[in-house]
Amino acid sequence: MYGKKLAIVIGVILLGWFGSVWAADLKVAYVDIQKAINESNAGKDAKKAISKDVEKIQHLGAEKQKELQTMRESFEKQTLMLTPEARVSKEKEYQNKSRDFQRWLDDTQNEMNQKRMEMERNISIGLVKVIQKMGADEGYTIILEKNESIVLYASKTLDITDRVIKAYDAQKK
Repeated sequence: MYGKKLAIVIGVILLGWFGSVWAADLKVAYVDIQKAINESNAGKDAKKAISKDVEKIQHLGAEKQKELQTMRESFEKQTLMLTPEARVSKEKEYQNKSRDFQRWLDDTQNEMNQKRMEMERNISIGLVKVIQKMGADEGYTIILEKNESIVLYASKTLDITDRVIKAYDAQKK
């Protein structure tokens, strides 16, 4: 019993000593990938492209919505003069157009989300390559991704995000 406790204490002391020796050679940094995506030139260009697409879609959506509104108003004005069958037919036509418009909205929103995610994925692949090269060239032991659920605290002095953005932008020129 006494021998086990002594072995554990010696193990802890040796681990502490080796740990401090290893820590002396440890070079750690972190990168905020989302910030790098957003602030890199490629990220800014991607945002502009997506914003232009969103504006086009909003304009087209407004036109389609106006068309639906005009159709609805026309139907409401004619409703008293229409036969019951014609009224049902016009109502179905309006509902079908309204449903088509909602599907179009959902589809375009999904397309825009996919396009944004694809652009971010492509940029992050390039960033990872830059980070790996920087890590190897500058002798880092480990470079972490800043993520609040994983890295709860890190000194700002360990943040190399701005350097990664500059290196990524420089390689793209």
